[in-house]
Amino acid sequence: MANDNLELNNPDPSLYNADLAPTRKDARTWGWFEIFNVWANDIQSLFGYTLAASLFITYGLNGWAVMAAIILAGFVIMVLVNLSGSPSVRYGIPFPVMARVSMGVRGANFPAMLRAIVAIFWYGVQTYFASTAVALLINSVFGTGGGATFLGMTGIDWLSFVVVWLIQIAIFWRGIEWVRRFLNWAGPLVYAVMLVLMGIIWYQAGNELLPAVGEIFSGTGTYEGGPVSAFLAITGTMIAYFAAVVINYGDFSRFVRSEKEMVIGNFLGLPLNVAFFSFIALFITAGTVVLFGERLTNPTDIIERVDNVALTVIAAIIFFAATVGINLVANFVPPAYDLANLIPSKIDFRIGGLITAIIAFFIGGLWVAVISRIGIAGFVNTLGAVLAPFYGIIVADYYVVKRRRVDVQALFSADPDDIYHYVRGWNRNALIAFALSAVFSIASVWVPALEALAGYAWVIGAALGAVIYYALMGRQPAPATA
Repeated sequence: MANDNLELNNPDPSLYNADLAPTRKDARTWGWFEIFNVWANDIQSLFGYTLAASLFITYGLNGWAVMAAIILAGFVIMVLVNLSGSPSVRYGIPFPVMARVSMGVRGANFPAMLRAIVAIFWYGVQTYFASTAVALLINSVFGTGGGATFLGMTGIDWLSFVVVWLIQIAIFWRGIEWVRRFLNWAGPLVYAVMLVLMGIIWYQAGNELLPAVGEIFSGTGTYEGGPVSAFLAITGTMIAYFAAVVINYGDFSRFVRSEKEMVIGNFLGLPLNVAFFSFIALFITAGTVVLFGERLTNPTDIIERVDNVALTVIAAIIFFAATVGINLVANFVPPAYDLANLIPSKIDFRIGGLITAIIAFFIGGLWVAVISRIGIAGFVNTLGAVLAPFYGIIVADYYVVKRRRVDVQALFSADPDDIYHYVRGWNRNALIAFALSAVFSIASVWVPALEALAGYAWVIGAALGAVIYYALMGRQPAPATA
């Protein structure tokens, strides 16, 4: 059994700081509600709503089949995060430290920095999208809009972008506890506003709403490849949507009081939460057909059409909160820890977050005029895809090779004789397993023949990483310390 308040003996400064150290038992304040809100904020962004609504329209599949595909994807992700989150609950360590077990105390920086680059890029992009909600709020209240532009954004757009950027810095600068508080506030409130919006749409649509829901729910069966392909495509799309958080889920689970609380939070926050939120999106989208004569899947467009200033103000605030929420979960916490792991003696959680925010400012500021037009998303998606083998390697190492036993002291030791030093701090077998399985991961992004795999490429890449790694490492004696 893990020691909840393990005192490290002379940890090496190049591998240790207070933010990377095992979380003490008295600092583990998260329960199932906090974990639920991690996932609630993950799906409740502007993009999350649009994705959920479009699944019922794009694939022409019967609504019950769409719901089944969504729920199945939720269960798949739930299993994956239960696997990656369990060791961090037990030992209180974040993802980049857990990666040292399989990759080596120096080799762990490889997957950590890849995850950091992906997160920093999307942190900048999501900061821009969150700022569009603030711009909507300002324009609605003060009747502004238009005007001269710089790099594709008006003065109001730039003001909104800077405001959102500063608010996010203010939240993370106060530490992970403030991140927890923000998520706990934003998650339920977004649900409340979405239910109010659904109520307003339903009231205005009247008796015509349910027939419109039924029409969308019945499906048209027009998806190329038939209903089975449509079902698999929906499941894969939802898996791909959540995959970014899967590998570094330990960054959150390390603060949970028990594994039971984590499992409950994951169950409520993934299959149940995603299904319920998707159902709300379906009803609102059906209402837009009745009211506006077209299926609107962008919540900003819906709010503008409703033409209610009070609702616009409230919704803009909530859309802002929801998008900031997913940004903190998926794109801020990971690079903050990953950068801290790179140079622990110089970079802590706050400094890592500040570096993330500064780089992301330029990415978000250049998004409209430059980055969105040069196809850099393919490069970032490639980096995201190659993270999949690392997940498989880390999970296979912990559960099969090391049999759930970790020498926590050795994780913070640079002694060449310690178990996780391998060869100069790198596990060559892990690198070989990554290189071989990453060929598929990279091909899944760039080779048209593999396009049909969609979100399953991540799962397959992880499975390949696990199998190849185990073939190279075999089952090894567990360390004496656990």
